[in-house]
Amino acid sequence: MFTTGSVYAALLIFSLGLGYRISTWFRGSIGSDAARIPTTRRVSAAALGILGTLFSARLFTLLKVLLLDVVLQVRILRQDGFRWVTHMCLFGAFMALLLMHALGRFTTAALFPDYNSTLNPYLFLRNLFGVLVVLGVALAVYRRFIRRGPRPRSHTADIAALVLMAVILLSGFLLEAVKISSLSAYDEMVETYTVQADPEELLALEAYWVNEMGLVSHRVQGPFDARTLEQGRSAHELQCMQCHATPQWAFASYAASRALMPAAAQTGGAGTRSILWNVHFFSCLLGLAILPFSKMLHIFTTPLSLLVNAVMEKGRSDPANIATRQIMELDACTHCGACTERCSLAPTLEDIPNVNILPSEKMASVKALVSGRKLSVSEMATIRQGLHLCTNCGRCTEVCPAGINLAELWVSVKEALLEKPVPEILLLSPLSLMRGLTRSGLDRSRYEDPLKRAREAILESDAPHRPGNEDLPLMPGYGGGMVGLNGNSRSMGFSACYSCMTCSNSCPVVRNYSNPKKELGLLPHQLMHAMGLELWDLVFSSKMLWSCLGCYQCQESCPQRVPVSDVLYKVKNLAMARAQARISSDEEDSQ
Repeated sequence: MFTTGSVYAALLIFSLGLGYRISTWFRGSIGSDAARIPTTRRVSAAALGILGTLFSARLFTLLKVLLLDVVLQVRILRQDGFRWVTHMCLFGAFMALLLMHALGRFTTAALFPDYNSTLNPYLFLRNLFGVLVVLGVALAVYRRFIRRGPRPRSHTADIAALVLMAVILLSGFLLEAVKISSLSAYDEMVETYTVQADPEELLALEAYWVNEMGLVSHRVQGPFDARTLEQGRSAHELQCMQCHATPQWAFASYAASRALMPAAAQTGGAGTRSILWNVHFFSCLLGLAILPFSKMLHIFTTPLSLLVNAVMEKGRSDPANIATRQIMELDACTHCGACTERCSLAPTLEDIPNVNILPSEKMASVKALVSGRKLSVSEMATIRQGLHLCTNCGRCTEVCPAGINLAELWVSVKEALLEKPVPEILLLSPLSLMRGLTRSGLDRSRYEDPLKRAREAILESDAPHRPGNEDLPLMPGYGGGMVGLNGNSRSMGFSACYSCMTCSNSCPVVRNYSNPKKELGLLPHQLMHAMGLELWDLVFSSKMLWSCLGCYQCQESCPQRVPVSDVLYKVKNLAMARAQARISSDEEDSQ
């Protein structure tokens, strides 16, 4: 009764948790556009989208993805054979074990009326799948903790999932191993199932089980004569064979039972079996109950993500479904680190100690951000920096085994953060190029306002009267040269500039406008002159400084060899550092 109640309690918690997680897909949002779509609209859009897909040619796309990417994991195989083996061992074998054994009463028994867990092929397959999952766990541990190269940080959820899986599998193997050699388990079986057996026949049956089935007994000792074994075999075929296959088929459990044979008298008692059974049973129930609240939910959400992304595309699919999909994708992430291994920005982690540069860690931070968890100023700063340093190369999306459109997700989260009043200084760097290329999806004010706030923050951080600015990084001094630029003010300075305008005439940004003075403010040669006079308000208010492409045409064309591009880079970096320090100080004061 207690066992049945525990199962129903675990199923109830699982159902409620799963329902809650699914509801968050329709309630959560990234950005104001998604937030304006009501939950009812998103639910109805999802229902219409599902029906529209099932009754269209896209159904064949779903079936193709289901077979190739979900079942056979071909998507991973194309990228990394090692990872494919790991995934197949973990996902494939675990799902097979779950359906064939854990839910065997509802699945296997329904398909095969003669199902019994101690018969073949179920006995052999249970051990095979269990061993494959253990192998997958070992490969995952090697890949996460030992293999060289950029890899994701191991969070508590990652370690907890591996530990729980190890407990379930090892307790299962040990329980079966103890049952194989346990005399008390044998006695219970004989008492329950044998009928019309005399004492001599029972002794022969026990001798046969000792000789052939791995039983350890102090009552009968080998070697046994052929007559006794033949009599025992006959009794076994009559009483036991219909329920018990030879335990050697359970190769892993049988090997464990042989290893435990010297301690069989101590481990084979009903008390030991009860402890192992309870550990195995309740760890399985615990895994079921917490599954909707843990990363293990991805055994459902990852296949769903692969299927959904195969038939959805931004610009063609309903925006309500795009909003729902992006929240669902957060639960589909397995934190496997495939995106981090291929990230083009990962090497910069050596110079910029921000783990949010790595896509896998960025995904974990985005989950915390979307969940509404209170984040500190430093946490928010690292999230913003990790997002805006992203080069939008798209490699993470290409290799994600869950099919998550990571590049699109980063863009959505960046725009959501830019809607906040905190200035984002990195928008003034060349890293904002991708935002400019994709600006068609934004109205003019939403595109320009964050840039305006960033420029205002630059100007404010340079205001000498502003309290606290005296503690900010100093701008370089000018004594006819740029102090601190590559350590050589004379050769790298701009005192030789005589405003010949060659740099301005060669600049592609200047040539882009019919009236560049009106659009850009100061032109490159005027910027050089203003810097020499330390007129920072004019320099920083000029759009030219922040519109510079860094193409070096001005520097290459200068007849006086003035390092125009290098000067602009240096000044922009220092100004951005001052502004960022000012913003961080203001945020900390506000808290």
